[in-house]
Amino acid sequence: MPRLPHPTPEELRRDPLPLRGRTALVTGASRRGGIGHAVARRLAAYGASVYLHHHVPHDAGQPWGADRPEDVVASVREALGDPDAEVLAGPGDLSDPAAPADLIATAASALGGRLDILVANHAQSGRDGSLDEIDAAMLDTHWAVDTRSVILLVQAYARLRAALPPGTPGGRVMMMTSGQDIAGGMAWELAYALQKGALASVTRSLSTALAEHAVTVNTVNPGPVDTDYMTGEDYDTVAAMFPAGRWGMPDDPARLIAWLATDEAGWITGEVINSEGGFRR
Repeated sequence: MPRLPHPTPEELRRDPLPLRGRTALVTGASRRGGIGHAVARRLAAYGASVYLHHHVPHDAGQPWGADRPEDVVASVREALGDPDAEVLAGPGDLSDPAAPADLIATAASALGGRLDILVANHAQSGRDGSLDEIDAAMLDTHWAVDTRSVILLVQAYARLRAALPPGTPGGRVMMMTSGQDIAGGMAWELAYALQKGALASVTRSLSTALAEHAVTVNTVNPGPVDTDYMTGEDYDTVAAMFPAGRWGMPDDPARLIAWLATDEAGWITGEVINSEGGFRR
């Protein structure tokens, strides 16, 4: 096989809208303080049309609360890089086994019948417990939301991509893990750590399964990110554990995820990537 030619000077210059014409679904975008919102803004700024999934009752039940979906949409719409792109949104309780396939179909239909980028950002939040505290209900709840729904989303997405002409570019899946495999682990959130660990473990297998559809699959560990869930002395203690002296902010992992969605990242698949700013445990 002949070697590929060197990129031309024009090809080396970065397109300011590398996702123009692409479509994306971002799950778990119920509030402007979260990673999902930051990811959606980056994708929109790069030119993509974006469908925002939200499950307001989940965030409304947490200490940080939920935003109005229309406010989240307006914030993402402000970032649009392509005036022809769209920002749409809809609800979904992903603990329902039927919801992932329904969400993929709804998002694809709303975005013109094609879905290029899937960012599975949602998760069941809240402390679940230590080994002594966890019970079957905790394990089942986290499994249903944090793992089962993600696999079913990827399954439905893969079926959608399989119907496209062979070699259609731009297929991207990004999942989220949580550093549970790094030193120290998450001994006080075992149910959550177990399910996030499952996503990290299955990343390589999913990347192999979707390779024939020209889709890359990667998982991002964003590290500790300031999404309004901690304050006071504990917040300052964690900030001091970063070399930069600050927490990660939602746009820190969002920049990585948005880049993984571009053609520049087309040679990266099957990887679990830590975006932790040198966090010192």
